[in-house]
Amino acid sequence: MGTKAKPKAKKVVNEVGKRKSAVARVTVKEGKGVVRVNKRLLEVIEPEVVQTKLAEPLLIASQFQDIDIDSIDVNVTVTGGGFMGQAEAARTAIARGLVEWTENEELKETYLGYDRSLIVSDMRKKEMKKYGAKGARAKRQKSYR
Repeated sequence: MGTKAKPKAKKVVNEVGKRKSAVARVTVKEGKGVVRVNKRLLEVIEPEVVQTKLAEPLLIASQFQDIDIDSIDVNVTVTGGGFMGQAEAARTAIARGLVEWTENEELKETYLGYDRSLIVSDMRKKEMKKYGAKGARAKRQKSYR
């Protein structure tokens, strides 16, 4: 019996990004440079502000000579929150995924210098509305006269 050579395991990186109540999960693997967010191509995402937010980590990484963005596929799945919270969670996940994929400490430092929220998730959330009150802090005013 001949021994079969095991196929080399393909490198796949999974990362998470969070913002408010939005959670983004990214998968980075070898490919043809396709970026998809919730199964939609990055180029067709509306509004344009969201598209530029999502492209930021990719543009910064493309400035490095040793990083070839065109040979990496990025798939992002985002749930919860509004469209801007989802965009910021996704860009954090993409940046983390690229740092993990490239194992480039200089890229991580560049991200931190550009915008810290690219690597560190923003944990601020909306404060809960309280019982007997109109909102999180606003209470019914009392008058004794």
